[in-house]
Amino acid sequence: MSITEPVKRILDNYESDNPGTKANLARILNQGRLGGTGKLVILPVDQGFEHGPARSFAANPAGYDPHYHYQLAIDAGLSAYAAPLGFLEAGASTFAGQIPLILKVNSANSLARAKEAPTQAITASVQDALRLGCSAIGFTIYPGSDLAYDMMQDIAAMAAEAKSVGLAVVIWSYPRGGSLSKAGETAIDICAYAAHMAALLGAHIIKVKPPTGELELDAAKKVYEAQKIDISTQAARYRHVVQACFNGRRIVVFSGGEAKDDEGLFAEVRAIRDGGGNGSIIGRNTFQRPRDKALKMLDQIIKIYKGEA
Repeated sequence: MSITEPVKRILDNYESDNPGTKANLARILNQGRLGGTGKLVILPVDQGFEHGPARSFAANPAGYDPHYHYQLAIDAGLSAYAAPLGFLEAGASTFAGQIPLILKVNSANSLARAKEAPTQAITASVQDALRLGCSAIGFTIYPGSDLAYDMMQDIAAMAAEAKSVGLAVVIWSYPRGGSLSKAGETAIDICAYAAHMAALLGAHIIKVKPPTGELELDAAKKVYEAQKIDISTQAARYRHVVQACFNGRRIVVFSGGEAKDDEGLFAEVRAIRDGGGNGSIIGRNTFQRPRDKALKMLDQIIKIYKGEA
């Protein structure tokens, strides 16, 4: 596939990257039904680590099989598939070259006690990503955690290594821990701050949660009010998060979050599109549905991003 103008504009924003890294970004941007549009829909399946197998896959038992997720992402025409080491290894040969892969190189689990200091263990390496033919590594940071600085140091080192061998870097930036309230984890000032941190850490693709209209920090609230920053609608809040990522010079995708009905999800996707976001990275809302319903839902999401629905 030739490089389209939207993809060229995106790649031109990554001024320090080598041809290998840009080629891997282009692989993701040119894949699937949204290929060439500058929009992305990515399937992430790291919830087994995070929540356990039954909570993740019992609603759709086919999902216990790693091959199911590879095939679902391919058949739906998605942009990439992201998962931890074992899941990718379990289908790496069967599906080699059929869809860009993102190796999730750190993971947490719900058994750990870490209210103020949540963190994740490094569970895979840049060399694993190369061995499996991945286009990128994925890494989670928890801005607000008492251990956030350690996570930032870890991704700084891994990102440098990944870029040096031509891989792209995806950062999940999920505020939690420390003195953050539960509502504050998705407050617009915190989401924008977390997205900006990921950009500053060198992420090519930034993943954050959909922001709410809450304002967590008093100091930030004063600025939002004084500068009359528009956060009145979901689209406006997405637009503000994109602005926080170097005024749109970095790719920003938004998570689907907990399972919701189709219309609720479609409304979020339209708001992401209208707010200038690059797309969605949707896990549980995809693989916890039966395959036929998941494909129908993803078809509609792709049509929304293409401006056809």
